[in-house]
Amino acid sequence: MIYHTTVKAVGSDVEAFAKKGFFITFGEPALVSLKDFCYFVEVNPVMGEIKPGSRLVIDEKEYKITEVGSIAAENLGKLGHLTVFFHGDRECLPGSICVEQDQMPELKAGSRISIIE
Repeated sequence: MIYHTTVKAVGSDVEAFAKKGFFITFGEPALVSLKDFCYFVEVNPVMGEIKPGSRLVIDEKEYKITEVGSIAAENLGKLGHLTVFFHGDRECLPGSICVEQDQMPELKAGSRISIIE
């Protein structure tokens, strides 16, 4: 296991980003400007390399990671911050990962998020 966390709370406006095919996680405290749009997670260390071909697992459903931004792992381990795009092979932003094109899952408090090889 490369990384794991649990969603502790859900911002009031996460659906705004979900409709666009992505979600954002943050450990507390999150940036005030993003607070309502984030899933709040436990901050845990990243225990390996996140790379294309690794898998994102959300509540038992797996998604193949297609791209990894240059600072995604660092932000995730230090801040719990990650943006996950469900649009396939498009270019990723530095603090994000892209997974195969699929419908974004419905996350809730208690949802488990993992990254595995």
